[in-house]
Parts: sequence; structure tokens; C-alpha cells
Amino acid sequence: MPITDTLSIQLYTLRSMNDLDTILDTVFAAGFRNVEGIGSHLDDAANVKAKLNARGLQFSSSHVSLAALRERPDKVIAACRLLGFEQLFMPAVPPEKRDMDAQGWRALGRELGSLAKRFADGGIRLGYHNHNWELKPKDGAKTALELLFAEAEGSNLAWQADVAWLVRGGAAPEEWLHRYRDRLISAHVKDIAPAGTKLDEDGWADVGAGVLDWHALWQTCRDCGASWMVVEHDKPSDPARCARASFAWLSKLQG
Repeated sequence: MPITDTLSIQLYTLRSMNDLDTILDTVFAAGFRNVEGIGSHLDDAANVKAKLNARGLQFSSSHVSLAALRERPDKVIAACRLLGFEQLFMPAVPPEKRDMDAQGWRALGRELGSLAKRFADGGIRLGYHNHNWELKPKDGAKTALELLFAEAEGSNLAWQADVAWLVRGGAAPEEWLHRYRDRLISAHVKDIAPAGTKLDEDGWADVGAGVLDWHALWQTCRDCGASWMVVEHDKPSDPARCARASFAWLSKLQG
């Protein structure tokens, strides 16, 4: 399978462009044919679908807030079906909850496990997307992410691994990818700039221009079960450049 068939881009990367038509035109021009959405796209699913169809784009997956999962699950499921994708991820807990104690992370794991079962009944695989704060120890040496997944045991809660955030959290990504390969269905492909550079971009880099070995990491993610590989940059100074450069570099990978 060609690399580009499994490649998507998180539209959050281009949010500074503001206009969805411009964003979609930009990612199409860069070479992408698959995109990952955010919650607001699900809220306007019919209009978004029309814009995708007009450009020959499709959704690979989407992010959605915990609030939406709790408050309007049926509407979220309906939007996923309309847009034609099966992978849905909660991208982060609210800022005020990111340093919660072990009990809080366990409770979240139980809740997400329960929600994952409900969404599975609607044909959607619900998962969690990590940052670095889930790598903090909360119960002895056990991290928040470990507690969350342990409490979701027995459910089909999935995982979208943000590899660069694992690295920023001090983890060896290969170890975690193998450990939770039964949950891994997607990976975020982002890069970290050399130390002391790209400070205006919060230290992130276009994929292939940073310090992570994406030749090896790509294969590890795929071998461990990631069916979608989703480019993301949290703060690009030039989103169009980031999309073009990342696609161009990744499209040359073999495997």
C-alpha cells in the first residue's frame, strides 16, 4: 500500500487560516487526500461533507471534546456516519483537569471505556489521544495514561498515539507503542525541532525537518496497528509550508 493511502492531516494544524475553504484547498494542493477533523466540523457535518466532496477529500477520523461525548453522543455518531469515517478521538481533557490525581484519571478511564462501548454500537471506534501530561506518575510509578487504560480494561477504547508528545513526556515511544498495540489504531506524525530552534513554533518542526527518526517510527506505528498516520503541527508559522513540506517528505518514505 502506498504511504499516501494511509496519510492524513489534522486540520487543527491550519486553524490560523480561519476559513475552511482555504484550509481544504491548501491541504489538497499539498497532496493530501485525507483529513482529520475537529469537533466544530462534526457540528456542521452536512456543509463540511459538501466541501470535502467538491475537492475529492475524505475524513479519516476526527477529534471531539469530552463534553460533546457526554452531552450529545447520538448527534456525534450521526455526524461521523454522514462524514463517512469510523475513528473518533478525545484529544485532551480540559486544561483545569490535566494535573488531576490518580482517582481522576481512573474515573476518566472508566467513563471512556463505557463511552467506547456505546460508540461501538453505532459503528464508531472511540479512542484517546495523548499529550505529555499523561506521562506524569500519579500512583507510585504508574502514569496517568497507564491508569486510564487500566480502568478501561475490557472495553474497546482505542489509542491515537501522539509520538512527539510521548517524547516530550520523557517516554521511549517504541516501548509504549508495543505495550499498547492492542489499542493503537492511529498515530500523530509530528516532529520536534532541534533544541533552541523554532521557538516561535513552540519547538515543533515540519515532519522530516526535526530530530525524530520518522523512517523508523513510521514502520513501528504501522506494525503496531496504526491504520491512519496523521500529520500535525501544533503551531506552524506558515501552515501551507508545513503541509507541503511534511507531505513531500513523508511521500518519499518506503514501507
